[in-house]
Amino acid sequence: MTAAPSSPPAAQRLLSLDALRGFDMFWIVGAEEIVHAIHKVKQGGWADVLAGQLTHSDWEGVSFYDLIFPLFVFIAGVSLVISLGRIIEQSGKLAAVKRVLWRGLLLYLLGVLYYGGLAGGLEKVRLMGVLQRIALSYLFAGLLFCAFRRRGLIASCVALLAVYWALMTFVPVPGAVAGNFTEGKNLANYIDKVYLPYHKWDGDHDPEGLLSTLPAIASCLLGAFAGLLLKKKEISEQKKTLWLFGAGAAGVLLGHLWGLQFPVVKKIWTSSYVLVAGGYSCILLALFHQIIGIWKFERWARPFIWIGVNPLAIYLAYDLLDFPQLARRLVGDPEKIGSGAWGEVLVTGVALALTFLFVHFLYRRKIFLRF
Repeated sequence: MTAAPSSPPAAQRLLSLDALRGFDMFWIVGAEEIVHAIHKVKQGGWADVLAGQLTHSDWEGVSFYDLIFPLFVFIAGVSLVISLGRIIEQSGKLAAVKRVLWRGLLLYLLGVLYYGGLAGGLEKVRLMGVLQRIALSYLFAGLLFCAFRRRGLIASCVALLAVYWALMTFVPVPGAVAGNFTEGKNLANYIDKVYLPYHKWDGDHDPEGLLSTLPAIASCLLGAFAGLLLKKKEISEQKKTLWLFGAGAAGVLLGHLWGLQFPVVKKIWTSSYVLVAGGYSCILLALFHQIIGIWKFERWARPFIWIGVNPLAIYLAYDLLDFPQLARRLVGDPEKIGSGAWGEVLVTGVALALTFLFVHFLYRRKIFLRF
């Protein structure tokens, strides 16, 4: 589906949000590969630090790379406040609910197709994945936003985190005691093993599994709270930045404190992980709001904006067009060019440049694929 929405958003608030979304996607569509290619050339020091931060934690703990996915879910929450709020004001709640249901269903189906659909037979269908998690988080958070005011949303968010914590802590699974959070022995993994059909990413369970969808919805609601703050006319823009920074710092602190009992684990999206990731997301939103929304310093972020206004298009295109393979055809095989591992750095750099050319082309032609 292609559409031509209003050129670049006029409001600086929307511009900063698009830039943040693009910054998030930037690491997925090539920047991470460049860092790892450089790490093969240079070992130790800052290269080790960067490569470590752009590698998922094995289980417990959190790296920068572990924050990319929840940041996208968080931004979806901010965006739904802006878009659904406008629809509710103009057309009523029923129209907003229809929009949420339609977009949630469409994005979910795109997720199933992204992982192969029925091409490998029914047993290879992946029902839960990255796009599916975003779809379900957006769907339920959007319906809650249409149904409740701020207090109801806060109660829903707290309930989701608390119920998930209680289930994971007090409900035992066969072969393990209650409160076991290790991989394969926790309740979330067990429910996937028993109740999630067809293909699962990690053998008999999935990192975007059934039960862990509950706290993922809470991640989206945290973004909705940030969106509600940004929309408040009675609060100055500078105070909004301070509130976002303060809320983010509090979320990181409370999440790590909760993690002493309920470990910070991305693969089961623990409640402590929601607070930590939501806290860092809030801090990043505060930075982009201050730099772009208040100071109006935006030139540096234009490539991020090109990506941020078209996140779904670039996510799907990066897999379908295979930019790294296109880069190899342009500059040659990494092993035959450059000096040592520098050939791979060149190829990954060209792949990222092709990605930017692609999103810039879409941006200039006003071709947008949104959800």
